[in-house]
Amino acid sequence: MKKTAQRRSLILKKLDETGQVNVNELSELLGVSEVTIRNDLDKLEKNNLLIRAHGGAFKTNNLALTVTEKKQINLDIKRNIGREAASLITEDDSIILDSGTTTFEVSNNLSEFKRLTVISNALDIVNNLAQYKNLEVFMPGGYLKEFSMSLVGPMAERNFKQLYCNKLFLGVDGIKPNIGVFTHYMEEAYLNQIMIDIAEEVIVVADSSKFKRSGFAFICNFEKIDKLITDDKIEKASLEMLEKNNVEVIIAKNQG
Repeated sequence: MKKTAQRRSLILKKLDETGQVNVNELSELLGVSEVTIRNDLDKLEKNNLLIRAHGGAFKTNNLALTVTEKKQINLDIKRNIGREAASLITEDDSIILDSGTTTFEVSNNLSEFKRLTVISNALDIVNNLAQYKNLEVFMPGGYLKEFSMSLVGPMAERNFKQLYCNKLFLGVDGIKPNIGVFTHYMEEAYLNQIMIDIAEEVIVVADSSKFKRSGFAFICNFEKIDKLITDDKIEKASLEMLEKNNVEVIIAKNQG
């Protein structure tokens, strides 16, 4: 029992450091079978100490860091990405702002537009847009996903299918080389897929740390993505991978 307790303590320590853990890596690190690690993760989840996901687990408060706390992570980089993204928007565009802390920064840069239609399923983004008098804002409805402050579910899906937009700005939780982009929640992934289907152009907004993370739910492969806006810390291998997959990479300028 002592070894089990020590092992689980080490798993929680690793979660504290990285925010998520992988079964394969833990198995190698701790010198036990993957079955043992899965059992550990299951027990820890029952005690509300983590959240299980395919192939690993997430730190409970990593997901529960709600939107307010997550907005502080890499804030300057997200602000730069938000400004860069807004520079791609033109008057009379219709755009979708997906829920997320980076897409929220896009919403902070729309005050100068005279005619713009914005569709969003994120409560914080819609609330932020309310200050801009010249925007037409649509909220398709749905039920509230508290962690991300977004509306999802059948109502949101049905209403999005009735719409069309010029540009979708998509926030993601993880990017896997040569596979695609991911989020933590199945409902959000499915809604994102509908957004992609109704958008003329798909623009992912993601700081470079997302290339070192994953998520439980697959959104789409790189064929569906036209542009990706990130920061100058993106690794060369990631740049080459995106180029090979015909995704245009835009490096956000550091504006302090």
